[in-house]
Amino acid sequence: MKHIISALVENKPGVLAHVSGMFAARAFNIDSLVVGRTEDVNMSRMTIVVNGDDRILEQVRKQLAKLVPVVKVQDFAGEPVVARDLMLISISAPPGKRPEILALIEMFTGKVVDIGQKFVMVEISGPEEKIEAFIEVCKPYGIKSVARTGTIAMIRQEKEA
Repeated sequence: MKHIISALVENKPGVLAHVSGMFAARAFNIDSLVVGRTEDVNMSRMTIVVNGDDRILEQVRKQLAKLVPVVKVQDFAGEPVVARDLMLISISAPPGKRPEILALIEMFTGKVVDIGQKFVMVEISGPEEKIEAFIEVCKPYGIKSVARTGTIAMIRQEKEA
């Protein structure tokens, strides 16, 4: 089962290596790991997706919380979460196939970010399932390359009345 964990960490050199080293030392596999600055210049947020049962997740959370540069660890299990991935994908697009490829891009609310004589590069964002579905529909045309961010997530905030 996939679990999304958020770790608020000090924004210092070596923190990423420290955290990923903890995972490696305990043989925890990371499905995706995204790190970015927060609203506080002294902090970064790590969004870590791991596969495993509840026992593994509990170990991961406890081990993360013990690390000095980690300020706060939050498990998103059971919480209302907004989770998104971002992907750039370059697809073979000869002139005769472009109209149907552009129709697929529009269906998936993608954005063409570069175009050449024989390819189109597309930006797609959304839930991981949407990204995977877009990859599948593009396979018959020929995928030249793919770059993905991994999952970022936040707990949904209460709506104000």
